[in-house]
Amino acid sequence: MRPVSAVAKPAGAVKVRRLEEGDLDAADRIMRVAFGTFRGVPEPSTAFGEAQIVRTRFRAAPEHAWVAELDGEVVGSVFATRWGSFGFFGPLTTDPSSWDRGVGSRLMEPVLETLEGWGLRQAGLFTFPGSPKHIGLYQKFGFWPRFLTTVTAKPVTGRAGDHATFSEVPAGERAAALVAIRGLTDAVFPGLDLEHEILAADLQGIGDTVLLRREGEPEGVAVCHRGAGSEAGGGACYVKFGAVRPGAGAPDRFERLLDACESFAADSGLERLVAGVNTGRLDAYRRMLHRGFRTELIGISMRLRPEVADFDTPDHYVIDDLR
Repeated sequence: MRPVSAVAKPAGAVKVRRLEEGDLDAADRIMRVAFGTFRGVPEPSTAFGEAQIVRTRFRAAPEHAWVAELDGEVVGSVFATRWGSFGFFGPLTTDPSSWDRGVGSRLMEPVLETLEGWGLRQAGLFTFPGSPKHIGLYQKFGFWPRFLTTVTAKPVTGRAGDHATFSEVPAGERAAALVAIRGLTDAVFPGLDLEHEILAADLQGIGDTVLLRREGEPEGVAVCHRGAGSEAGGGACYVKFGAVRPGAGAPDRFERLLDACESFAADSGLERLVAGVNTGRLDAYRRMLHRGFRTELIGISMRLRPEVADFDTPDHYVIDDLR
């Protein structure tokens, strides 16, 4: 990982500090306006609709959220997330009025320091494949483009399959359930641990974790946000992360996990099922298209150590998009 000391600090009045509760309105507005402006939304401030991203990520890990100030005004923010041995950051957004003033580069400083301190096997991000500016910024800090990532969605057509959830696990058995899930994700990628996302969805009341089991052991897991106030937005179920145990039978387990996610969405009274998949996981991508998922947004994954094996291969059946 590139040492933070190697990052040149641009001159100017940009100050980076931890995000505080009182910054949430400004950070949320900037995130929406930045994405809305870049993507050409007629009213940029309406981007993401009823979805909440800034507030949910701040509540999940306030110590890993930062803002940038320019002349005393908040002009940007960024969030870092740790999934055990894997980390990612985003969204990193800056107010359009401050674009090309080095704000994004300054926000990268605490991100790099944090990722370095976590001692990760791999780190990554999601960005726009058609933007040389975005790709160039992250390359400057040692992140390199890999495969396309598609954010897909399909209508919820009915109760497709059975499912169990983490919220149904008795309180006294939850610690053991988390250990069992960790065993599954560790098989996908050594050290991968989704406990942070599972507990954040549960404690904030913004979703639940779908569990696919056989003889009491987890074969699949999917952290699902649901509805307004979550990262899904109104009427939607968003699979923030999903994976099945690798090896023989993984394709069938993946199909059953998708059934379980749609069942969860239907039981929650939601209309759309949203899920991202990296195209390096080619069979998983093809299976989702075959089931009626259609691409709504295309990004590109960038990795800090592109030479290190990750979970973006045809042998992996993983859902995420790192937005």
